[in-house]
Amino acid sequence: MLRRLARDRAAMLGAVLIGILLLVALLAPVLAPYPEDVWQFHTPRRLLPPAPDRLFGTDRMGSDVFSRILFGARITLSLAVIAVGSAVLIGVPIGLVAGYYRNGFSELLMRVSEIFLAVPQIVLAIAIAQTLGPSIQNVILALSITYWPFWARLVYAETRSMRNEVFVESAIALGASPWRVMVLHILPNIASPIIVRTSIGMGATILTAATLGFLGLGAPPPTPEWGRMIAESREYLPEAWWYALAPGLAIFLTVLGFNLLGDGLRDVLDPRTRRGGGND
Repeated sequence: MLRRLARDRAAMLGAVLIGILLLVALLAPVLAPYPEDVWQFHTPRRLLPPAPDRLFGTDRMGSDVFSRILFGARITLSLAVIAVGSAVLIGVPIGLVAGYYRNGFSELLMRVSEIFLAVPQIVLAIAIAQTLGPSIQNVILALSITYWPFWARLVYAETRSMRNEVFVESAIALGASPWRVMVLHILPNIASPIIVRTSIGMGATILTAATLGFLGLGAPPPTPEWGRMIAESREYLPEAWWYALAPGLAIFLTVLGFNLLGDGLRDVLDPRTRRGGGND
């Protein structure tokens, strides 16, 4: 599987982009040319165009945009990991329980998830973030609450199809408890679609978080959050074009990386949906 994934150029490009994002997030204080600019105002240097010593110019505070992009990678990545991780921890157990049992409680769980899915995620996330107020913690909470049904429905469908497999029925006949069957027999066999969904979900979460930041519902200033940086640049366009270009490019490359890697993982882990349509 690793060799097949390595032959997928698009997936490798996505992996490289994500690897760069991880390195940037970890080494931001070292890589940033002006780390002290991230949290401070330098009015005499505001809105300077790109130059050799400042690759993406300066913003309305006079801070180096490139340095703020690097530190913003930390916020974006941590936000996406916590939000998606929380959604997985909520949605996967709910999907397992609802798919394994066939009773009124499992139907209730699925009806609750359908209520959340009936409203577009971005609209519901905006409503929750607006109610709670702008902060990174509230963005994570809004994304977690609105995103878990996607994993719940996925795991529910996979568990339903796996419930009648011979090895599951054999485990039940040997006296295995329901939780043992779900955790040790069903979950490992449905891990592939969960992994693929998580990779693609990371990109979607980053995009949604940037949207909330653009609307003023994310991290308060002067936090270097990419969506807020784009929002702040609107009144200075088109003269200060670099101000919006840098965070927009960062969001584009990050989301592209997760989507390309997710597509590659889907091709490797689920041959039925392979883009080439053939067998190796």
